[in-house]
Amino acid sequence: MVYWLGLDFGTSGARGAVLDHRGNLVAQAQVRYGDSPQGWVAQWQAALATVMAAIPAAIRQETIALACNGTSGTVLLCDGKGQVLTEPLLYNDDRAQAVLPDLAAIAPADTLVLSATSSLAKLWWWRQQLSPALWASARYLLHQADWLAYQFHGQLGRSDYHNALKLGYDVEGLTYPHWLRSRPEVPLLPTVVAPGTDLGNITPKAAQRYGLPPTCRVRAGTTDSIAAFLASGAQQPGEAVTSLGSTLVLKLLSTVPVGDRASGVYSHRFGNLWLVGGASNTGGAVLKRFFSETDLVRLSRDLRPDVPTGLDYYPLLHPGERFPINDPHHPPRLVPRPTDAGEFLQGLLEGMARIEAQGYDRLAALGASPLTQVWTAGGGAHNEAWTAIRQRYLPVPVAAAPETEAAIGTARLAGGYFDPVLQPTTSPPKPSGD
Repeated sequence: MVYWLGLDFGTSGARGAVLDHRGNLVAQAQVRYGDSPQGWVAQWQAALATVMAAIPAAIRQETIALACNGTSGTVLLCDGKGQVLTEPLLYNDDRAQAVLPDLAAIAPADTLVLSATSSLAKLWWWRQQLSPALWASARYLLHQADWLAYQFHGQLGRSDYHNALKLGYDVEGLTYPHWLRSRPEVPLLPTVVAPGTDLGNITPKAAQRYGLPPTCRVRAGTTDSIAAFLASGAQQPGEAVTSLGSTLVLKLLSTVPVGDRASGVYSHRFGNLWLVGGASNTGGAVLKRFFSETDLVRLSRDLRPDVPTGLDYYPLLHPGERFPINDPHHPPRLVPRPTDAGEFLQGLLEGMARIEAQGYDRLAALGASPLTQVWTAGGGAHNEAWTAIRQRYLPVPVAAAPETEAAIGTARLAGGYFDPVLQPTTSPPKPSGD
């Protein structure tokens, strides 16, 4: 028996999933990051060790390939020996607002990097904020997924074109653009390959540490939201996946790429097709500000999705939105607040559903393939009340994806999702769950 391993490092924790050669799910593990005073890198290292140890040793010993995903735009700086020089800047960190005028002076007006949360903006911010000595010691900018893969293959400066999109990488021309190649920061940028590309064997040290065979291959990774799309099994233009996690992420499979910086729309290359969409700052993190997990489950059972509340919310934790409006100052709208907790929750869910519908409307207006089906992934995928509310706003069927775990999508990537030579079938394998 041979197995493929996918590792998913999301916003709240880490997960692992193992598929057999038929695409059946044979093992999985997960751990939450918790409230440790440790820095993020130490937490990721601990989470990786915990997830790997929770996968049965016999399965690990027959794992022939693995891949990792991470949150899009989460980056860190390393020196020439792979030592992390600063705390990572996370996917939603927007402290780079101050460097946007500098970027705007060299980057085209429609490029995705002109956002404070982009990977390139964070690199520019580090260049301005770090001491000259510390900046001089920096050799590699790594995305979270790049750093995770490095723990296995030991190669610095390798990335994939899903993660590198927010670095300014041209996914149509498959190269860094000319305006970026002339910059002195270029030596820190990773070499970019297609997701799923074979990067070589794991190191002997990693094989011993994680109980993997020395012949296990490491494949280039992806982002967590694209991994969720891979898990869904969606394959036809017009199919979309909404990820209801800490944030709200829309991905629509399209025959053509579309982009619009003013509304936060961008396109990822997806084999011979394109994943178009965007990520809103609304989502589960807003719900958790006001409700515990227990309260969310209890209150959701008693909601009346077919009876609108009339509340006109735009649920955000703080000012700033990325999609379908790209405005760093866009204000939250959370008033008036009713005394009934259930009504307040339904108002928040309605506001998120409107944002989702506006997002898909914007993709259509830009010329993406017409929407035909919305699959749902993430923590909110099985909330029936939320699904019913969203169905009111969306003109196509809405359903939970057959598989929703990004770790499963990443395991499919390890197993050759984009490589017909490696695929056991002509379509992505669908885990049975047994």
